Amino acid sequence: MNQEIKAYNERQASNDKEICDRLSTILANEMAEAESKIWHAHPVWFLDGNPIVGYSKQKAGIRLMFWSGADFEEENLNIRGKKFKDASIFYNTVSEIETNDVIRWIKKSKEIQWDYKNVVKRKGQLERLK
Repeated sequence: MNQEIKAYNERQASNDKEICDRLSTILANEMAEAESKIWHAHPVWFLDGNPIVGYSKQKAGIRLMFWSGADFEEENLNIRGKKFKDASIFYNTVSEIETNDVIRWIKKSKEIQWDYKNVVKRKGQLERLK
């Protein structure tokens, strides 16, 4: 596991650490080809420099977010905002994590991608990559 991500997980409260450890294990296994790092203060996995999936501690719990998740057509991913294509789910206990769902979303995240890497150059406009 990426040492920065491991340190991020270690800083979390016991219950949140357990969730973060489980998510990072799933992501590391299913996104082995991806670059992982701390980006904007939380763990993110990238493909070709494009952010794909990450998680962060928020008031509502640990948020697992897929940058292009709005197009996954997945009921359990709550779409956030209208300008971008992100979607997420919150976890408050490790038992809430449905591993098969997360793996399915990861597969979709490799097949459905919007170009966040160049969104600033395009002045906030997203273009579909895949």
